[in-house]
Amino acid sequence: MSTESRPTSQVFARKPLALLLEEARGENRLRRILGPVQLTSLGVGAIIGAGIFVATGAAAHNIAGPSLMLSYVVAGITCIFAALCYAEFAAMVPVAGSAYTYAYATLGELFAWIIGWDLILEYGVSSAAVATGWSAYFQSAISKIGIHIPKLLSESPWKYDPATGHFASTGAAMNLPALIIVAIVTAVLVKGIHESANFNAAMVAIKVAAVLFVIGVGAFFIDPANWHPFAPFGWTGLNVFGHHVAGQTDPAGAPIGTLAGAAIIFFAYIGFDSVSTHTEEAKNPQRDVPIGIVVSLILCTVLYIAVVAVLTGMVKYDQLDINAPVSIAFSQKGLGWAEGIIAAAGVAGITSVLLVMMLSGPRVFLAMARDGLLPKATFGDVHPKFRTPWKSTILIGIFVGTLAGFLPIDALLHLANIGTLLAFVIVCAAVLIMRKKHPEAERPFRCPWVPFVPVMGVLTCLLLMFSLPTANWWRLITWLALGFVIYFLYGKKHSVMRQQAS
Repeated sequence: MSTESRPTSQVFARKPLALLLEEARGENRLRRILGPVQLTSLGVGAIIGAGIFVATGAAAHNIAGPSLMLSYVVAGITCIFAALCYAEFAAMVPVAGSAYTYAYATLGELFAWIIGWDLILEYGVSSAAVATGWSAYFQSAISKIGIHIPKLLSESPWKYDPATGHFASTGAAMNLPALIIVAIVTAVLVKGIHESANFNAAMVAIKVAAVLFVIGVGAFFIDPANWHPFAPFGWTGLNVFGHHVAGQTDPAGAPIGTLAGAAIIFFAYIGFDSVSTHTEEAKNPQRDVPIGIVVSLILCTVLYIAVVAVLTGMVKYDQLDINAPVSIAFSQKGLGWAEGIIAAAGVAGITSVLLVMMLSGPRVFLAMARDGLLPKATFGDVHPKFRTPWKSTILIGIFVGTLAGFLPIDALLHLANIGTLLAFVIVCAAVLIMRKKHPEAERPFRCPWVPFVPVMGVLTCLLLMFSLPTANWWRLITWLALGFVIYFLYGKKHSVMRQQAS
């Protein structure tokens, strides 16, 4: 490595693109078997699920009302800015690691560690939240045939009360269905990416059909009067590190309104970036990964807006069910026969989200282990037969299962959004840096309208971050502080870049 690419402080050393590409050609690489359809399916599989089947009810009921439609537009536009930046990097650096790898090539090792650690939080906590939502829909579906999980094993031992900010006991011991689905998905992921992708494709087909069913049938039961008032909680909802700036707040002091709704339901879009974590497994990454990212995002944004329009048109926003808004909305309109169908489809839809989320975390671990920032024997071990990062997949499964089995979905959802937005900010900034420092680098896909798109990506993501409750910032700071401890005690000492520089 040339001295030009090594700053004085090794923690800011950047990893050359040539070295990244060389590593991907080694024996310890993943199998390239994913085409554009499978990658798009992975993106749709990660995006559509808990966002439609769970988050819409609570967000419309408590935060945005019918203007949640515009909240999805704001969140979707924010994601499009970030998606175009992700697509450029994915085409340039077709290896595992997503934003972690991009940050290493542009901002240096310390920033790469921050974003890698942040991605683990995003995928792990999001997976746990999705598994908890899966449990609720699964129990709803099987209740239609008279099967009920005992109270002791049906939910988290604690329930979060947003009005008081404290946890209260539920009387349960654990969320057993959530633990079981995490164990099953972990086993599928250890077996192989091909089996995982095929399973995901089947689940995606089921839930997209269900979403189209909701839109097609529900459209006949829309009452435009239910859209008035359109923005009952106002159009904004903004605070900066806990200091109220604009809009209304709820009794607990959290911002509410259309903009606040965009920040909360941003969870629904978590997933399109996971396509980039599978770049090393793409047949033609320079072409296929940008297609998978952009197409899946646009498709899902259109479906989200349509579903919210139908739901808030069918049922007054303050009468939507918070836990299972889609199926209950049809029941409230006398379409009980459709409730069971939608609940079953919700189980399938949320399963595919869990699959893709848990598929992504181990790939980030793999990239970090290759760089020596985590132990290679554990996190960098690729199974000789299945060609999957099996040890880190199992560890992720244990982590996700623990969170899903013992924490309520409220606490999990709040921790996921801010981590994702931080990742997007870094990727958008990295595109600007890479264009300036390495204008000669080959870019099979170029982010259009630079610097406008990356700058808008940074600004809109920061805007949504500032629209989140203050507690989210403290959770993020705590997680990052733990990450710094691990980096300076282990990662910095074992860094491959540091060893090469010495």
